[in-house]
Amino acid sequence: LRLLNFFTSIQNDFKFLKDYGLVIYSANSFPHSSGIASSASSYSALAAALCDLEIQLKTKKKTTEKQLLSDSKWMKKVSLFSRLGSGSACRSPFAYASVWGESAVVKTSSNDFGIGVENLLHKEFKTLRDSILIASSNEKKVSSRVGHSLMKGNPFAKARYKQANDNLKNLLPALKSGDWETFGAIAENEAMTLHALMMCSNPSFILMNAHTLSMIESIRNFRESSKVPVYFTLDAGPNVHLLYPAAYQKKVLEFADYELSGLCENGKIIHDFAGKGIKKIK
Repeated sequence: LRLLNFFTSIQNDFKFLKDYGLVIYSANSFPHSSGIASSASSYSALAAALCDLEIQLKTKKKTTEKQLLSDSKWMKKVSLFSRLGSGSACRSPFAYASVWGESAVVKTSSNDFGIGVENLLHKEFKTLRDSILIASSNEKKVSSRVGHSLMKGNPFAKARYKQANDNLKNLLPALKSGDWETFGAIAENEAMTLHALMMCSNPSFILMNAHTLSMIESIRNFRESSKVPVYFTLDAGPNVHLLYPAAYQKKVLEFADYELSGLCENGKIIHDFAGKGIKKIK
């Protein structure tokens, strides 16, 4: 139903859809609807495929992947239509990092689409690793769309929006300079704030579980004792993301296997990394 609603919303923008039947193959390497942004990857890929198909039908000539990805107008369109399927999807087409949401500290930022900010990153952050600790693969209790709507009546909403802008302002210099400590502190603060807001919304939701809290405590203790720059963040669910530079991967994985895997559902940990954006699969 969600997919049908998406196509209904874009049929006037992609007029060729009425003349074609589409067969869509989609797969994820992580649990579906558990709060790890599976919809972000799928809708960004779908929007990119549609925008690519539109170019092929209009020009009647082959446009290379390199030409498309270097075309800022094309990327903007992909991001814009990705957002109609899933808000977080508008950030997914870009390499390494992106910004979504109008902010005075990023001049070209917009509420309607994401923009790539790879040029604002220190080379250290391009080596970012993300090990996802699966506390539960069950479908999350509340969808992102419903979660966002709960902010409308949240008494802390105004302060939260200011905090988010302040955090972005402080985050950008850290990303440019390779300051993992400041980056990690902001990432963890954002994660805990998200869950705190859900707890005090109406109705309220507790998205973490007992294993989530145990993981967070272990991560903080390990960082304090080892001085390894490993930090956590959380999606809209109980699963924990370990964020760290590739240079410390061996130490972090040893720690995760020894202390954290027992807290994971069936010992499951998914190891990921900062991606290079969308690409065609041949």
